[in-house]
Amino acid sequence: MSESSSGVNMSRRTRSKTQPSPWSDLSDRSNPQAVPCGRKDTLQQHSDSGIASPLPSGKFKFKIWHEIEGNNIKGTQLHSPRVREGPPPGDLFPKDGKRSALVKKESRDEEAMKQRRLENWENCLEVNLSYQGLGDPYQLENLFKILRRLIRVEKLQLADNFLTDLSSVRLPRCKELNLNKNHLSSFQQLPKIPQIQHLSLTENNITTLSGLRDLGPSPIKSLTLKRNPCEFQDNYRCRVFSSLPNLKTLDGIPKLPADCSRPETPVKSKMCTVS
Repeated sequence: MSESSSGVNMSRRTRSKTQPSPWSDLSDRSNPQAVPCGRKDTLQQHSDSGIASPLPSGKFKFKIWHEIEGNNIKGTQLHSPRVREGPPPGDLFPKDGKRSALVKKESRDEEAMKQRRLENWENCLEVNLSYQGLGDPYQLENLFKILRRLIRVEKLQLADNFLTDLSSVRLPRCKELNLNKNHLSSFQQLPKIPQIQHLSLTENNITTLSGLRDLGPSPIKSLTLKRNPCEFQDNYRCRVFSSLPNLKTLDGIPKLPADCSRPETPVKSKMCTVS
């Protein structure tokens, strides 16, 4: 027994004429036996393996399963192609100086192409990364890698990303930040934003106003806290404006005279008792 280049066993013995087979005697390549498959086309013989092709036509030679529906092709008529891994590029050519230089140049060109495909996050001024659907930990990790590279961004959109803590991120030049529809529960979980002017935190889970004074030194002009639990605290607007001296607008409403100072303890009303 011997083995052909395609991995099929080849026998020197001739099959009996009384036992028809879809395959001819592999040693007798001069008279391949055709296999009936519902078509009258002449079958071709593969030169690389010596096996008579049972396909009805040469046009099916490189077809795959979903491309041969309705053509009466049987599974026994299809063959797996041989897959061979070639040698490294350096072994294909003589190791002379000219060829080595060419290989190195191709490697450098490929690396340069990869670098051009990467986003230049460090020079971005406006970035929208909302609705990312961060369902896997590796996605969140990659997002944080991008955020740490946004050293020049001025406008950043991060809405609806299920974010819970951004305290490890610093955005030194960010002026507008949209964190709507996330899972932030306190102001301590915000990123470092020393130049922030417009901050939107609608539909988060911020329950307390503690930590709001950390934004006091920033030039913040507008803040949106709609649909957060802290919105229902007593003296909500007064407390926010007293913590942020530069704030001009809260929840879309400009600063009012009643928001300038916290109201005193309510005076008991004088009631007249009638006996």
